[in-house]
Amino acid sequence: MQSPADTHLIAIRHGETEWNRQGRFQGHLNSALNQEGLAQAEALGERLAAERFDLLLSSDLGRALQTAHAVAMRTGHEIVVEPRLRERRMGIFQGLTPAEVQLRYPEEYARFKSHDPDYVIPEGESLRQLFERSVVCFTALAERHAGLTFATVTHGGVLAMLYRHASGMALDAPRDFPLHNTGVNRFLRRRGAWQLRSWGDIAHLGQALDDPE
Repeated sequence: MQSPADTHLIAIRHGETEWNRQGRFQGHLNSALNQEGLAQAEALGERLAAERFDLLLSSDLGRALQTAHAVAMRTGHEIVVEPRLRERRMGIFQGLTPAEVQLRYPEEYARFKSHDPDYVIPEGESLRQLFERSVVCFTALAERHAGLTFATVTHGGVLAMLYRHASGMALDAPRDFPLHNTGVNRFLRRRGAWQLRSWGDIAHLGQALDDPE
């Protein structure tokens, strides 16, 4: 039974970028949406125009803002920019492919691939730091907008942290869930706890895409 205090979150990953296609670590750098990503964002906007939600928030990184603008053009929402929704800061890996990172920084890449949640990428963040930032951000937003439905356009790494939190999945457990570009993911905040309601919905797209973080 729904409570008046229930807060609903529609959490969305940005559209595909050229660096997504190339498998590059983006982090806090940016690569604009490519042609596929722009089409995904347009399809997402059409879909969300048929839904009711109270607020539209976005990471301040360009790829998220581009996606959010495509939604806002259809729904009429003002975009609220939230820097805490940024992707994981990937430090010295940013802008490089995994093969390039392995060649330039073999020891650091080995530590990264070990899935140690407390390993801090040089000049970047650890998985645990990303987890804490992401969960604190979503929780603060849910408390600020209690009883409302709000949509956020963010990044794969951030979404993965809320998924793990809501489902009780360990940070060092292998990821076994997709991170689709413009995938629609739904959460409920009830009595101080997050619940995962649905994940990876890409009904608005013609084909399923699962790109690296």
